[in-house]
Amino acid sequence: MIGKLTGTLGDKNPPQVLVDCNGVGYEVQVPMSTFYNLPGLGDKVSLLTHFVVREDAQILFGFASSQEREAFRQLIKISGVGPRTALSVLSGMSVSELAQAVTLQESGRLTKVPGIGKKTAERLLLELKGKLGADIGVLTSVTSDAQADILHALLALGYSDKEAALSLKALPVDVGVSDGIKLALRALAR
Repeated sequence: MIGKLTGTLGDKNPPQVLVDCNGVGYEVQVPMSTFYNLPGLGDKVSLLTHFVVREDAQILFGFASSQEREAFRQLIKISGVGPRTALSVLSGMSVSELAQAVTLQESGRLTKVPGIGKKTAERLLLELKGKLGADIGVLTSVTSDAQADILHALLALGYSDKEAALSLKALPVDVGVSDGIKLALRALAR
């Protein structure tokens, strides 16, 4: 499948862009968060992609980061949420905002996105809990490999995304993995 496109940005017409890869132009649908960060026309661009094949169409979706693409993939796995709705969600809020809404179970933030009603928002929160919050939202605050290891250890021990993230923020930045786990567990025991 097509996983990444690198080429020249040929055209920008929200939410679609044209990426010219050695003479072949690919039309790619992108969320507005990616669209706003694109370079100027004629400049080199690189997008991670997700290819959707339907009975009536073949569509490429492009993303500036792997977190956006992973959030898109998690969204389209949910019954009743198609690629257009997933693109709308990612256009209406950043991946970290979405992950925070999932972690804190805030359906009100999702209903502000055009095309997302109360029932759909609640279904998104239910289906994404544990999938998006921990993997993407909390990891955006992780600044080192040691912190990532500490976070994964806490999650594996059964602590919630929110508890693990809060204990991680209380740790010194340069702490080692074993010391960090001990300190985090002491903080969580209080």
